Amino acid sequence: MNDRTSGPERAEHEELARLLPAPAERDLPPGRHLHHKDTLMRLIDQASDRATARPRPRPRLLRPAVLLPAAGLALGGVLLTTLAVTGRDSAPAPAAASTGSPAASPRGAAVLLDRIASVAGKSDEQKVRGDQFVYVRSLQSGNEGKFGGPVKLTGPSEREVWMAQKAGPVLKEGLIHQDGSYLPIVVGVPDGETPVGSPAGLSRPTYTWLASLPTGPDALLRRLGTEITRDQDARDTPAGDRNKDQDTFDAIGELLRETLMPPRTAAALYKAAARIPGVSVDPDAVDAAGRHGIGVARDNTRAGWRTAWIFDSATLEYLGERSYLIRDTSMGKKGTLISKSAVLERAVVDALREKPSTTA
Repeated sequence: MNDRTSGPERAEHEELARLLPAPAERDLPPGRHLHHKDTLMRLIDQASDRATARPRPRPRLLRPAVLLPAAGLALGGVLLTTLAVTGRDSAPAPAAASTGSPAASPRGAAVLLDRIASVAGKSDEQKVRGDQFVYVRSLQSGNEGKFGGPVKLTGPSEREVWMAQKAGPVLKEGLIHQDGSYLPIVVGVPDGETPVGSPAGLSRPTYTWLASLPTGPDALLRRLGTEITRDQDARDTPAGDRNKDQDTFDAIGELLRETLMPPRTAAALYKAAARIPGVSVDPDAVDAAGRHGIGVARDNTRAGWRTAWIFDSATLEYLGERSYLIRDTSMGKKGTLISKSAVLERAVVDALREKPSTTA
């Protein structure tokens, strides 16, 4: 740690280091957990140094750190069937399933998210036209068990998504390629009703719509709250099934999966996430591709699971997501992994089924 840090600030850093959970994977190489802990401590020191010391070089993302909803627990009613694959695979060690320290974790998460926001805001911006498609290739493991029953996970499989960028309303929102099949993403309506199409919005976040969001964290949280409530009202979600903080965390997670995001919007989302109560640090998380990183997590205490967004510990680039049980439930024992994903590639293409290599 930085020797210049002293007093209450140093004590806070040491307390955070002491309370960080043990490594998540049983086969974690010796010293790997210390690497992640040291990385997190350096991020905290860098945040403190900005006001008192010379600036240090900051890592840059290789690509914009963002994505669009792949099926939501809280969003996208019309996409629920075709976008529901967000699986996870192997179970973490018991230490990874613990809730950690409520005293230290929130501060650590805020510092980490501030650094992630700083890096994301400096990533290169891509131009996306309304007649183009956002392409995302990922690995995902899905739960094929019955609803509420024991988890039955598939192995990680490759998934490709093409999402239309028209402002809308549009009836054909995109295309999914998975398990050898192409599945169109279309607006679903009850029998006998005329489809009206889906406009750009929280359930279909185009690049242009994302760019229109406020960049102030508080204003962005208010905007997301309005959008979430509108979606929940449209689907008649019971009041007892709504939780403002959890719904906001889930909504941001949806936006970090299968879309391309303007750098300013990405930075604003991470800063907004830092203001959500209950957000904590998962010091070692593993995505569906086996990549280790630092997780930003929140416990859904009602459902009984934790979801963590995973970031590369060196570049702070978004890698993927995982969810696992934090207590014994009908789905399995505490620590059971219920979903895992990993983003492998994202780009802008001109047509459905077109791949970045073809464009190049």
